[in-house]
Amino acid sequence: MSVEHVPRSAPPPDWVLTRRRQIGDRIRAARLHANLTQEAVALAVPMDRSTYIRIEQGQSSATLDTLLLVAGVLGVPLPDLVQ
Repeated sequence: MSVEHVPRSAPPPDWVLTRRRQIGDRIRAARLHANLTQEAVALAVPMDRSTYIRIEQGQSSATLDTLLLVAGVLGVPLPDLVQ
């Protein structure tokens, strides 16, 4: 996987979208393991439920701060979500 300079206005490369979906899948799995709803996580972070859902579905990228907060709410280390 090579890292290329991509202008901000261009869509991310396919490998980035794939990784975003994988991270969303890990977040979802950790949430289900913690027996939490999407709404409970969104309220605890706090963020809009719709924004949280887009992150879980890999449709939206999260900031590092948001990922740290989500990992904390789910009780998992951040590397477990983004590895």
